[in-house]
Amino acid sequence: MNWLKKTIQIFKITDLRNKILFVLGAFGVFRLMANIPVPGISAERMQDFFAGNQVFGLLNMFTGGALDKLSIVMLGMGPYITAVIILQLLTMIFPALERMYKEEGEAGKQKFNQIGRLATVPLAALQGFAMLSVLQSQGIITNLSGSVLATALITITAGTVMLMWLGELITEKGIGNGVSLLIFAGIISAVPNNIREMVLTWDPAKVPSYLLFAGMSLLIIAGVVLINEGRRNIPISYAKRIRGTKMYGGSSTYLPLNINPAGVIPIIFALSIMLFPGMIAGFLGGAGGFVGEAARWVGEAFQNLWIYGILYFALVVLFTFFYTAVTFDPKAIATNLQKMGGFIPGIRPGTSTSDFMYFILNRVLLIGALFLGTIAVMPSIVAGITGVTVFNFLIGGTALLIVVSVALDMMRQIKSQLEMREYETF
Repeated sequence: MNWLKKTIQIFKITDLRNKILFVLGAFGVFRLMANIPVPGISAERMQDFFAGNQVFGLLNMFTGGALDKLSIVMLGMGPYITAVIILQLLTMIFPALERMYKEEGEAGKQKFNQIGRLATVPLAALQGFAMLSVLQSQGIITNLSGSVLATALITITAGTVMLMWLGELITEKGIGNGVSLLIFAGIISAVPNNIREMVLTWDPAKVPSYLLFAGMSLLIIAGVVLINEGRRNIPISYAKRIRGTKMYGGSSTYLPLNINPAGVIPIIFALSIMLFPGMIAGFLGGAGGFVGEAARWVGEAFQNLWIYGILYFALVVLFTFFYTAVTFDPKAIATNLQKMGGFIPGIRPGTSTSDFMYFILNRVLLIGALFLGTIAVMPSIVAGITGVTVFNFLIGGTALLIVVSVALDMMRQIKSQLEMREYETF
């Protein structure tokens, strides 16, 4: 019953209780915004379209159903995440941006984040225009006049900026990342509808399938927690140094390498790439001749489970290696270790250390990449085996990784705040 004592203790501490209540209130505001439709547009046929399209259906799940309702936050945190990813990739091209992000400390990171916020505005307008254009070309919504389109784009952009601001307010409370928590809230909001759907379509003949589904869900969630928390510890020793009458160093520690260092970013990258051909096919599907036939063939190919699954898996594995190469630099770590008098036992400092870390990283990363790829396509596999399509977020994909990662991170931060207050009373 230790968890019950911790829960009571959390709500006894005024400051921590207020933070949690604020986050819950922000979730309520988000869900309210997710049900306010964009003015001037009818969304009658939206749900059928998103139910029959895998990629758009996944995007809709991340927004908590805000997309198929054409709400003012229909894009969710997508534009902000895209802006941050683009800026991180640009650090490889522009040295000044890299220095700002990596060398200028907290002030540099604040400038970097401010650029990301500013870039979110045009990206939100561009993504909103692209989404509305695809829906018009598919006949899901009627053709919009110039004034209605302009009003819709302004509303969608304002909703995205409002959501970004809400996420930063949550982050300031210090019990989790606001962006991740809002995506988490969007995913979890689908649970009541899934329960309702299961009750309405209940069939006693499917009880074995439901039991198999539940067993596989628990097994996969346990595997996600194991891989997400998995580390490969590299031992680090520090040489003894004598300064005056005092001796420094001589201690031993370790450098932890995550089995999944890229998090959910590779799946988001892969999803963006998978979305692009479908959107182009939607634009050109109504054209005649070879272009129209090619567009329709691409659209049908991406609805094929085998083609979709294989491409999705390959892209996730590829982007896992790519993103880790961008964000993790063994040469810089080896240089810093050498400056501080640290070394890996049995390995020479400098180039030999960075080569050894590359070797370890590639072995660990292969496990993480295959794991991410498998999790990404797991919903289709399990749905094909069990015939159960509700609660798909429990058995794979970015949704499951986000839910598990956010829950673990929030638990760690709340635990650290509880321990900090215990030290203060001591």
